[in-house]
Amino acid sequence: MKRLLFLLPLALFAVLAGYFYVGLQRDPAEIPSVLIDKPVPAFELPPVAGVAKPGLSSATLKGDVALVNVFASWCPPCRVEHPLLVRLSRESDVPIYGLNYKDKAEDAKRWLGELGNPYRAIGWDFENRVAIDFGVYGAPETFVVDRKGTIRYRHVGAITPDVLERTLLPLVQKLRAES
Repeated sequence: MKRLLFLLPLALFAVLAGYFYVGLQRDPAEIPSVLIDKPVPAFELPPVAGVAKPGLSSATLKGDVALVNVFASWCPPCRVEHPLLVRLSRESDVPIYGLNYKDKAEDAKRWLGELGNPYRAIGWDFENRVAIDFGVYGAPETFVVDRKGTIRYRHVGAITPDVLERTLLPLVQKLRAES
């Protein structure tokens, strides 16, 4: 019995060590999404008032592989990634759609006027319902949506040139080739 009591703390330590070992192998920046390989939630959003772009709906996201970028004027990482999105919209044929998150329309309008507008359409999610349906944790987040309107990838945080070149654009090309 004494031997068993001696082995109990050792067994507990081994279980905890195994748990930490597995946990430390995971990328903390990678937040799983239950929507991967699921259809985009059905939605229809109005445009940002005063911005000469149409609103956004789930129907808009069908027909071509596209990026859906969740952004807000109050979001510093959004400001960091925005020039990359503007450049991408000018230099490629990858459609980028915006989901304006937890923002005032006048602030979003001013921000887009100042930094440029890379989006083909922008949905103003004034009630934040669509962001919740997408499982958004915060801004920025970017989703890759295939031709059928299925979410295929989710990137949490600002898009960097490395993420764009090594992950997003190759995935867009792969999904276009599959269709």
